[in-house]
Amino acid sequence: MKVILLRDVPNTGKKHDVKDVSPGFARNFLISKGLAIVADESSLKNLEAKKKADSEKAEQELKETEKVVSKLDGTEVEILVKAGKEGQLFESINKQKVSEHLKEIGFNVSKDQVDLKTPIKETGEFPIKLKLEHGLEAGITIIISKKEE
Repeated sequence: MKVILLRDVPNTGKKHDVKDVSPGFARNFLISKGLAIVADESSLKNLEAKKKADSEKAEQELKETEKVVSKLDGTEVEILVKAGKEGQLFESINKQKVSEHLKEIGFNVSKDQVDLKTPIKETGEFPIKLKLEHGLEAGITIIISKKEE
């Protein structure tokens, strides 16, 4: 019996795969648990339309992400913080703070997309990579400056 998987099913297949399984497995497990539907003519047409729509959506998202990367790449972000005489910071700059400063200048970047191994604890310039959707990366420079009091 041919079925279309609605979700990933271990040892059977991935979402949207058309699989030939035993009728008992299909009726008693896959269909009854909402993991698959019978692969008839109309459901196969719907699947193709959905795959096409998903493909177009992914292509559009890729173009938008490429635009963001081109704007972000090479950007310098200055962060003013309180620091001691030797340049040591009173607070460390972590992924969250970098993300917040990028949002302030108009880039919607989550803290999970900031590739910062350890928090920054001194003034200076620090190159940082941003790992965005679709495997795209952008390089920015974080400039940590002492706030004048």
